Amino acid sequence: MQRWRGAMSRELARVRRDGRAAVLWSLRITVAATASYVVASLVFSGTEPLLAPLTAMLVVQVTPISLLASGLDRVVAVVAGVALAVAFAAVVPLQWWSLGLLILISITLGQFLRLRDNLVEVAISAMLVLGVGAIGAEAAAWQRIAETLVGAAVGIIATLVFPPKVASSDAGRAIDDLADDVSELLARAAEELDTMAEGEPERLAGAAREWLDDARRITHNIPVAGAALIRAEEGRRLNVRAVRTPHVEPGLRQGLEALEHTAVAIRGLMRSVAEASDGDWLDDDSARDVLRDLAETFRRLAAGTDAFGELVRHEGEVQVSLGRADIDRLQEAQEGMLGARARLDSALTRSWPADVVELYAAARATVRRLQHELALDERVRRQLRLLPPRRHSVRSAIRHRSTLDRPDPTDPDAETQLMPRLSDDPPEDAP
Repeated sequence: MQRWRGAMSRELARVRRDGRAAVLWSLRITVAATASYVVASLVFSGTEPLLAPLTAMLVVQVTPISLLASGLDRVVAVVAGVALAVAFAAVVPLQWWSLGLLILISITLGQFLRLRDNLVEVAISAMLVLGVGAIGAEAAAWQRIAETLVGAAVGIIATLVFPPKVASSDAGRAIDDLADDVSELLARAAEELDTMAEGEPERLAGAAREWLDDARRITHNIPVAGAALIRAEEGRRLNVRAVRTPHVEPGLRQGLEALEHTAVAIRGLMRSVAEASDGDWLDDDSARDVLRDLAETFRRLAAGTDAFGELVRHEGEVQVSLGRADIDRLQEAQEGMLGARARLDSALTRSWPADVVELYAAARATVRRLQHELALDERVRRQLRLLPPRRHSVRSAIRHRSTLDRPDPTDPDAETQLMPRLSDDPPEDAP
């Protein structure tokens, strides 16, 4: 029942979060298709120009950039297909061998033209035109091209007039989901290590292989978050709705890169645990101390990854301002990772078997890597490098202002003052 309730609550939350966007997306497609049918009916009176709304539905895309590329590809595909069909209709009749030859040439031509998702449109247009025979092929070809142009034009205009929202919040959630996957793996592994330390160290080998498989799955799913970020970046271009929205994509890009490196580092750590689990050191009483040290390290890494993912998600959401609590949580997690690193340094001073020494060294290297990747100062530096040239020049001017106005570099909060949309009450001693 708890699993069912959890699944139901997640679905309800997803509907509340994405329901409005889904309805607006459906309305955009419906309006574009209906408008294209009306325009085509006025142009081709006495006909049923269903190709125009079909083209409009296929042309309407998530971003204006992909819209223009899709519309151009579709027009090129239709023109190429009908040109081939007219040439074939003038030379050969419609037979099984001519149809097969036409499809082969159409697909090959589509690949040569790099039509991507509209590749098969060349063959479809050619077959539809060829099916009317040599006498009506030319008339059918011109009508198909005209209807396609009408549908593509209406679809482009509809998207430019009623553009989609900038999907920065979607990208932020996708990046946070990646961070959640990593932190949940680490937290689960820490709990199992605590159980093993109580008297079941022999379970480490099987559990470590499962952790490694989960880590592989997480790294394989990184392109999902990358695709969401690309949509958000492309969604700003030629989109009037992006004019007044904060330019948070550099922060999202840096967050994805940092979490990608984090996931790869955790995967390497899990491989080290799996390789060390075959050693004889698990039979010693000191194995409990090793397992506890690993569990504490995993917990600290999980806290840091989760805090960083939350910070990136809140920064990407237009309606939610990045608050001091997000930064304080990440700084607290950084202090926890620093403590875990000190604990590993202390453990390495003791005499251990070679397998344990390598395991401690791998854990220490992973903690050090995550400290660097998830650090606030490193995040700010990377964000500045990822900013567009115009905005970068503005930030450079801010950084080079007079020393009287510049924040004290020794101030631990100075590194966060370049974070975008930071909402926080001014300090009491502020003027």
